[in-house]
Amino acid sequence: MSIDGYIHDGSDTRLLLSNDADFDRVDAVRAGCDAILVGANTVRRDNPRLLVRSAARRAARVARGLPPSPVKVTVTAHGDLDPAAAFFTAGTADRLVYCASPALDKARGRLGGTATVVDAGDPVDLGTVLDDLAGRGIRRLMVEGGTAVHTRFLTAGLADEAHLVVAPFFVGDSRAPRFVGDGAFPWHSGRRATLVEVRQIGDVVLLRYALSDRYGSG
Repeated sequence: MSIDGYIHDGSDTRLLLSNDADFDRVDAVRAGCDAILVGANTVRRDNPRLLVRSAARRAARVARGLPPSPVKVTVTAHGDLDPAAAFFTAGTADRLVYCASPALDKARGRLGGTATVVDAGDPVDLGTVLDDLAGRGIRRLMVEGGTAVHTRFLTAGLADEAHLVVAPFFVGDSRAPRFVGDGAFPWHSGRRATLVEVRQIGDVVLLRYALSDRYGSG
C-alpha cells in the first residue's frame, strides 16, 4: 500500500506499489501456499494471473507432487466474471469460484468448464468458503485482495498473519481503494496486533503481524 494506505490510484492502469525484490518475495510466499484468493473485483480490475513466476519454484512444487502453481480462488456476489480473464485462462491450476446462492446458475452458465463454481450462501459466507477449501486439502491460503476481501477476512478474525508492504509515495485521492474499508476489527487501541518482522526491501518496507494463535503453526 502507499504511505497513506491506498492499494490503487483509481486509474485504468495497474499501480506498481512494490519493487522487483519484493515481487520475488511475494512469489516465494505464493509458492509455499496451497491456494490464492482474490475478490471478483480484483479479477475484473487487475486481471491477475496468480501464478508462481519462478521456474525453479514451480519445479520444486512439482517435485513435491504439487501443481506448478497454487489453486486459484475467488468469491463473487453476482457472478459477473469474464471466462476470458487471466484468472481462468493462465496456467493449469484448478480454479474455484465461491458464489452467492442467487447468482449460482448465472455463474455456472457464464464460466462453463473454466472453473468449479461452489454455492457459498447468501451472502457469501467466508466460514463456508474456508471449510470447503479445507475439505479440498487446502491448508495454507494466501489472501491477496482487494479492499472488500481484506476487510471481511480481517474483521471476521480469520487471518493468521498480515504482510503489509509500504511504498514510498502517497496517492492522496479518497476515491481510490484503500487496503481496508470501514469495519469493527479485532485489533484496536486496546488490543494491539503483534509485530513479528520489519524488513527493508529496497525502497519499500515489509511489516509482518501475527494476528492469531495459529500464527507460525502451518
